[in-house]
Amino acid sequence: MTPDIAYGSLSPLLVVFGAGIVSVLVEAFVPARRRYGTQMAVYLGGLATALISVVLLAGTRIVTAEGAVAVDGPALFLQGLTVVVALGAGLLIGERTVIPSASRRKVLAGFAPQAAVAPGGSGEREAERAGFTQTEIFPLALFATGGLMLFPAANDLITLFIALEVLSLPLYVLCGMARRRRLLSQEAAVKYFLLGAFSSAFFVYGVALVYGYAGTVDYRGIADVVESEGASPLILIGVAMMSVGLLFKVGAVPFHTWTPDVYQGAPTAITAFMAAGTKVAAFGAILRFFHTAVPGLEADWAPVLWVIAALTMIVGTIVGVAQNDVKRLLAYSSIAHAGFLLTGVIAVQAAGATAMLFYLAAYAVSTVGVFAVAGLVRDADGAEISDLRAWAGLGRRQPLVAGAFAVLLLALAGIPLTSGFIAKFAVFSAAVAGGAVTLVVIGVLTSAIAASFYVRVIVVMFFRDADSGSSGGSGAAGSGVGGSGVAGSGVAFARQPATLAVVAAATVLTLALGIAPQPLLDLAEAASTFAW
Repeated sequence: MTPDIAYGSLSPLLVVFGAGIVSVLVEAFVPARRRYGTQMAVYLGGLATALISVVLLAGTRIVTAEGAVAVDGPALFLQGLTVVVALGAGLLIGERTVIPSASRRKVLAGFAPQAAVAPGGSGEREAERAGFTQTEIFPLALFATGGLMLFPAANDLITLFIALEVLSLPLYVLCGMARRRRLLSQEAAVKYFLLGAFSSAFFVYGVALVYGYAGTVDYRGIADVVESEGASPLILIGVAMMSVGLLFKVGAVPFHTWTPDVYQGAPTAITAFMAAGTKVAAFGAILRFFHTAVPGLEADWAPVLWVIAALTMIVGTIVGVAQNDVKRLLAYSSIAHAGFLLTGVIAVQAAGATAMLFYLAAYAVSTVGVFAVAGLVRDADGAEISDLRAWAGLGRRQPLVAGAFAVLLLALAGIPLTSGFIAKFAVFSAAVAGGAVTLVVIGVLTSAIAASFYVRVIVVMFFRDADSGSSGGSGAAGSGVGGSGVAGSGVAFARQPATLAVVAAATVLTLALGIAPQPLLDLAEAASTFAW
């Protein structure tokens, strides 16, 4: 070991990327009949080992890999949270179902038998009958997890860009692998890829401009040059262009247009992974970049982020009210939450970092839970139904799962006694301390409006009859997109043990963090200090 690279401090990243490489070898050399079990063992074992490594590194504050990676409180907290999200999403990804036409062979429930074949063609029908299972999903998810873990720990611009691409490229592929509604899934993947490529181009051009100004890609070096030289058009344009790439990943307005289509079209397990994991990693990267690389330019970037945060909260809330497709509704909810989180970036650094870490933990748990429930709603043929109008009466027929879903939705709404209330209170308090009172007023008002569309889902499930027709409005769930559109016609929560376990764990954690949040708040406060 050289003084420049402390390999022990990089162990969580090394374990996850190592598991990804082993998973690729499993895909290449293990017989098909034993591949699923081996891949699940590698996936869950690798992530569990990485989580243990994160816990053992608690309290570490070091910049290693020749200044490229920071291992400190925020990085370790977010890496641990990312691993927890990946474990939960992995259980959703690995959920299997029986294909009667394939001698009752079990296959991955949410994923196409072969992603490369034409949707609806003879090749796909043949693969379906043969019971093919795409276990290459597991190495892709592991590499995406590794990129998500590196993103908030990156301490220079090159590492930040590499992490961005490592997390993005597997997600582009995974979004196009849905078993049902294949054309919609592939359309989502293409949209995500094209818009993601444009945002990456902006990002890398911004990196070039920042490097041209500072003569270094290291965050500390950039901060030193800004402090000595002051602002110039070159650094301001560079930061603005980099912000396009970062804000695209969190779905902030005006870079949010991909979010509803991709969330709707992707396999629901991947939507859960992407909605929670990408938010966690990208906001960690945003927090580190703005508060360690360009804190001297706060007078320039803070007003811009203020406007973007306000627009994101408003657009996510107002457009979300009109949605009748549950996955699109949750997508606009995700956009609104991006606005709430941006208020934490504007806040006083110490208080804002603590509030954001807690908010990200609460949001990630609730988000994985709500998408897990959304993936359980199926028709008589086993196809997912995301049209809200078809959910009428579900709460009375299957009250336990519907009740858990209601709790998770109330957490996203920020209702007291849930984690969401504590998270919003912490972020808004930090923003008030930072002087963003008007922004907090906007946040409170939009939170109140957003509560209406969460409550509407609960009303449809518990207080509408299965034969009462529509829940109102045409929404975004078109015929053949969100499901049958026939309220309650054979619709029920599927009995999938792993998914139900994820829902139960998410519900318990959501309530626990709402009733007794102090341990996690203390942990977030202890982890809120950057390495320098």
